[in-house]
Amino acid sequence: MAKVTNLAKVTKVTSDGLKKLQDELEHLKTVGRAEIAEKIKIARGYGDLSENSEYDDAKNEQAKMEARINDLELMLKNVEIISSTKGAVKKVRVGVKVKVYDEEFKEECEYTIVGSTEANPHEQKISDESPIGKALLGKKVDDEVIAETPGGEIKLRILAISK
Repeated sequence: MAKVTNLAKVTKVTSDGLKKLQDELEHLKTVGRAEIAEKIKIARGYGDLSENSEYDDAKNEQAKMEARINDLELMLKNVEIISSTKGAVKKVRVGVKVKVYDEEFKEECEYTIVGSTEANPHEQKISDESPIGKALLGKKVDDEVIAETPGGEIKLRILAISK
């Protein structure tokens, strides 16, 4: 008999990210489901379900929400919490801030390397799975890296690494 392995992707998160995922799941299971049930109940009152766009919309919204609940539950079953280490950080890893110098634009940028569920470019939080995140992982201060992005190569020099 073949051995069955868990092929689910490991979700890397900080403790704050874990709390956000847990809060979102709890909200969807309680408030979200109750709101959708009410929308479906109201839409049923509009009559013939075969031509009732409100009912169709509510059922589609319910399906999307249930899919998100399933995604969150799977993520939380396969979560890896990124812990902070004591002392100086010598190499880039998930959970650290990296100050880099962009050779093309001649400017400094600072990124926080996070798991894919916490990535938010507006907050300078980049995923460890993104081209820049992958290129920076494992590197040290003064290392130069080239990230292959959809917009072309980006050459960066690591200036500082911090928690």
